[in-house]
Amino acid sequence: MSENQSPVADASLSGAQRRSIPILLVEDDDVDVEAVRRALGKASIENPLHIAHDGIEALDLLWGRSGKRGLPQPCLILLDINMPRLSGLQFLAVRAGDISLKQNIVFVLTTSDHDQDKMNAYGRDIAGYMQKRDLGKLVGLLKEYLDINRMPDNTN
Repeated sequence: MSENQSPVADASLSGAQRRSIPILLVEDDDVDVEAVRRALGKASIENPLHIAHDGIEALDLLWGRSGKRGLPQPCLILLDINMPRLSGLQFLAVRAGDISLKQNIVFVLTTSDHDQDKMNAYGRDIAGYMQKRDLGKLVGLLKEYLDINRMPDNTN
């Protein structure tokens, strides 16, 4: 084994196999959706990207209801806070009460810098709270996270 090889690295998995976790972007602003899509593409993050325009659409996708096919779980969720119908914080409250949704990894991606929003979000078991102005840094973090994180096989 070379000096740079990790003894726990799983050489049997390609990068694509390790990073196949779907990404759900919950965002009501089409300009921000395109910015995220471009940033993921620029970083060569090729995970399947699904878009929901509010918390209700996100739940429909996750649960496979309202004529939508359920997303494979677990998935990585990029969640805006300020949205119509069901806000990001309301979505997190629903997620907290549903064991089938707790395996998903949630990063809040918002313009809000309010401490109350941060406290409410972190109180709902999120992985991180990022501002949209730091999208490039978040995408870099996600690339590294997806490269090294090991998730269980998708079961549905």
